[in-house]
Amino acid sequence: MRGSLATTDRTFTNEVIPAASTWLDRWALGRIRASVASAPLRFVLWDGFELPSPAGPPIASIVFKNRRALTSWVWDSELNFGETYMFGAVEIHGDLLATLEAIYRAFGTSKARHWWLWQESHDVQAAKENVHRHYDLGNRFYRHWLDREMVYTCAYFPTPEDTLEDAQVAKMDLVCRKLRLSAGERVVEAGCGWGSLALFMAKRYGVSVRAFNLSTEQIAYARNRAKEEGLGHLVEFVEDDYRSMKGQYDAFVSVGMLEHVGLADFPALGRVINRSLTSSGRGLLHFIGRNQPGRLNPWIRKRIFPGAYPPALPEVFERVLEPQDLSVLDVENLRLHYAKTIEHWRRRFDGASREVAAMFDENFVRAWQLYLAGSQAAFTTGFMQLFQVVFARGSSDRIPWTRVSG
Repeated sequence: MRGSLATTDRTFTNEVIPAASTWLDRWALGRIRASVASAPLRFVLWDGFELPSPAGPPIASIVFKNRRALTSWVWDSELNFGETYMFGAVEIHGDLLATLEAIYRAFGTSKARHWWLWQESHDVQAAKENVHRHYDLGNRFYRHWLDREMVYTCAYFPTPEDTLEDAQVAKMDLVCRKLRLSAGERVVEAGCGWGSLALFMAKRYGVSVRAFNLSTEQIAYARNRAKEEGLGHLVEFVEDDYRSMKGQYDAFVSVGMLEHVGLADFPALGRVINRSLTSSGRGLLHFIGRNQPGRLNPWIRKRIFPGAYPPALPEVFERVLEPQDLSVLDVENLRLHYAKTIEHWRRRFDGASREVAAMFDENFVRAWQLYLAGSQAAFTTGFMQLFQVVFARGSSDRIPWTRVSG
């Protein structure tokens, strides 16, 4: 079994406590219910004691199997919701997505975490390890539930009825059209995943691409694809950090990488973009963000995306683009497209859950089911956003006359 963040460091047991609940247990349960008072949820203890929903008929029941799980939610529910769920110490009887949507709406705007609950951001040296711990879980794992192009970012659905395969191709084409690529141009990509966008740009638009990524497994997969498709003369996949980019290019593109840079390194990214673009260069950043600055859920940072930080738009403008005199040309929010993307991923993941459990274990499956459902809920409720930002040199007049439409 391949090691992973989601299967190491077991923090809870799923054993039911063989004792009656006390007044203190019931007080703690009341505290938890009060924190999401507007959510139509029933809360239940291991001995059957329950607190009914104060917000009408319940859509689900949250069942605590033991005292340690219960008290952990009082101490830090943001972290321990995920910890207790993935290890089976807490069960949700009802629809998981609807439950998480109700909790997001009850929480409202994300609140700052107390100083003693903060987690340190990753430093530069940790970047490769952070990537490895998520993206190097194995190509076979991701192939079970991604589309045929192996694109692990938000798709673009011209209509809600489009297939995931068509929507991912539509996303890649939208990115190219927003960049207004033309044959013979040079493009540099930061964080290329399994190489689908780089290969698409070369094949469909005739550009040459230099694509950077720290994931060993993704780079190997991408290089093999380039060779098989006869695109090795146009696309170079580089296993290195974005800060190592050299040369000048007509366009800079990053799809799904900015979230992993870390706020402290945004100025460094801006400097890389600045030195990489020609005098008439332009670029596109596609990233998960939020309306107001705030830290990512601590369980997601611990178990799924170590070091991740989804920024608010002003943080990107002020730390990445403005210091380099890069002009914002267009901003589009595709959050509902990401919700639809994850809906497809969840359906495929659930269909492959037995195979995934055989590769890892049941705790891993529960962790990823929670991660995917929580991500979908974050986008359906507006807790998270998906931004595409197009920019260019501030002094360049080689900018679009009209906006690219879908």
